[in-house]
Amino acid sequence: MKEFAGKHILVIIENLPAPFDRRVWQEASTLNDNGAHITIICPKMKGYTKSYECIDGIDIYRHPLPVEGAGPLGYLQEYGTALFFQFFLSWRIFLRRRFHIIHACNPPDLMFITALPFKLLGVKFVFDHHDINPELFVSKYNKKGFFYFLMILFEKVTFKVSDYSIATNESYKEIALNRGKMHPNRVAIVRSGPDLSRLRLTTGNIIYKKGRKLLVGFVGVIGEQEGLDLLLESIVQIVRVKNRDDIQFAIIGDGTDLQRIKDLSRELDLDDFIDFYGRVSDEKLVDILNTADICVNPDKPTEMNNLSTMNKIMEYMSLKKPIVQFDLKEGKFSAQKASLYANNVFDFSEKIIQLADDEDLRKDMGEFGYNRVINDLNWNIEKKNLLKFYNKIFLS
Repeated sequence: MKEFAGKHILVIIENLPAPFDRRVWQEASTLNDNGAHITIICPKMKGYTKSYECIDGIDIYRHPLPVEGAGPLGYLQEYGTALFFQFFLSWRIFLRRRFHIIHACNPPDLMFITALPFKLLGVKFVFDHHDINPELFVSKYNKKGFFYFLMILFEKVTFKVSDYSIATNESYKEIALNRGKMHPNRVAIVRSGPDLSRLRLTTGNIIYKKGRKLLVGFVGVIGEQEGLDLLLESIVQIVRVKNRDDIQFAIIGDGTDLQRIKDLSRELDLDDFIDFYGRVSDEKLVDILNTADICVNPDKPTEMNNLSTMNKIMEYMSLKKPIVQFDLKEGKFSAQKASLYANNVFDFSEKIIQLADDEDLRKDMGEFGYNRVINDLNWNIEKKNLLKFYNKIFLS
């Protein structure tokens, strides 16, 4: 008999659908493979519009996606709408089959509202800390004030209500211990290690280079904090100032800022050098990244990004890609010698050119990153931490 047989875990996510959210899907699949029954509540999104489906034995309930808030009040309205659906669906699921744990993945730090009544019925609450919302709020609205301190309050209450918390890195664990006052025995680090069975090395396809010598790749959600505008400024330096016409850029992903970035590319007359692929299948994503000679992470140097681990970094490393990113604490921990670190937009462009002109350096950095993922950072390693932590939770 599998170790978690007979246990039912409800996973709640607000900002991405399953199975598109790779971290959540890896966690859910791992727990499912070890005998737990998994149910997920998540939003609908393009390509994931069914209200219910069962994938690999995991039940998925999807609700309408709230419109992203355009200001502080909109921020609360967005998450309030999601909470309504989460609360309703949680009770519907519980009355059909009792669950033992609510595993809530932020944002927002409001899911304790859904969890509280179930805690009175003996259900444990596990807080999977994906984003530091106070810092995220500042990066989105560039101010603190009342709503920032409200975010701090929501975070503290979430930690207070949580029986256990999962952190994605050391920085998030420190927040759980210091700001959240969690006991160290109730916090575990489970990094978002890449699934190497999905990220297979191939020769790629030269068609993505559009006749140019080199390809620079980006993959990720395209929002304001992801810094695609900074990447475009760097491309201007490369193409217009340095007169380089041998480098093509591939941008993979979707998000609220995509149209603005496309418009900016057109305004800067960069369309001949940039291909926007939008959201693509895993097969096409891996094909494009395998073709890339260099990969970039232009996340803006905010405190949110400084303390957060970006999945794309380890995905690049899994495919032996040298990286250029800004000098951020957790990004530097993940990549180490697999990346060059820029201090500003001009430096970012210089680092891309440095790698473009040094094939041996690209190869050495790519090998270092690949070996780091194989030995330290892939999901087969991280899932052991998840299973060990859940064993502790079920035994408590």
